[in-house]
Amino acid sequence: MSLSVGIVGLPNVGKSTLFNALLKRQAALVANYPFATIEPNIGVVPVSDERLDQLAKIVDTTVIKPAVVNFVDIAGLVKGANKGEGLGNKFLSHIREAQVICHVLRAFENTDIIREGAVSPKEDLETIRMELQLADLATLEKQVEPKGNTDKKAQEKWQIISDYKRGLSQGVPALESLEKHQVTAEIEPYALVAKELGLLTAKSELFVVNVSEQQLTAGSIEALTQEFVTELGQSPAKILVMCNQIENELSSLSLEDQKLYLKDLGLSQGGLERLIAAAYQALGLQSFLTAGKKEVRAWTITKGTVARKAAGVIHTDFEKKMISANIVKFEDFVALGGWKAAKEIGKLRTEGRDYVMQDGDVVEFLIGS
Repeated sequence: MSLSVGIVGLPNVGKSTLFNALLKRQAALVANYPFATIEPNIGVVPVSDERLDQLAKIVDTTVIKPAVVNFVDIAGLVKGANKGEGLGNKFLSHIREAQVICHVLRAFENTDIIREGAVSPKEDLETIRMELQLADLATLEKQVEPKGNTDKKAQEKWQIISDYKRGLSQGVPALESLEKHQVTAEIEPYALVAKELGLLTAKSELFVVNVSEQQLTAGSIEALTQEFVTELGQSPAKILVMCNQIENELSSLSLEDQKLYLKDLGLSQGGLERLIAAAYQALGLQSFLTAGKKEVRAWTITKGTVARKAAGVIHTDFEKKMISANIVKFEDFVALGGWKAAKEIGKLRTEGRDYVMQDGDVVEFLIGS
């Protein structure tokens, strides 16, 4: 399982600059004109995880495979995208393939970089969201009401479609309609309909506010975040204040030089690490770990995943054939120096197929024939 994040925004807000930094190379075309990115650029970005290096030393392997995030750099949307303006229909289709929408909002001032519709972070977001809502409404309008002696499931689906249409007509994104049913048994059918129809506004969102280096270094991240929390009306956990140009510059440095650069800027952590962590949080993801001489690897699962489902992430056959799982907490594995000592001291547990996986579990699945 890999996480897919679609980077969206108006033209010239810093999307491709962010993408370049994420890939740690100049992979996307960055140009000072709209629609520099005609086709989506897709990059596979490893998730930084210091635990893997520690495990590799213990089991004596040089093969480390971190979890990954797929980032899609989608060309700039403009007003009227839902009707095809600015190649909008094509761009909207690429957003449908992402699990999380990362809105890049321009808060920096630079007279050398053309503003194509960008006015303020709040108005930028309103423009993008309106286009996504109108695109969803168009999708829902194409659905045909079942007539005559139809089955119960078809009628239930139509009721859900009607509920989504009613909400979107009033400016309520599908995600809000979906969350209304979070504590009821209706959440699953609502989620299934949203997925089946590819509703854009049903996706989790993150908000990267792209500021200048001067803005970033003049005040604290916390103060800037609170400023945009107030302006955008979003949760602090979903807002990431970043200078995409700084992130791009950092990407060309060694890890040691990156730390020194961040320290000089008065920052404890880079924006990219915060973005990936926020993406995991937005989808409720976590990692379990496998460690052997062949390789050390992190595997991405949703919180609440049971052991047999986790085994199926490694190989689809394992879900059916899994017998049990040997599990050691990461901290115990490191402190004791591996599988053997953990077993001898009683820190290795054998769990069944329905064990709920925890973040950082070091696992060895026992698979039957």
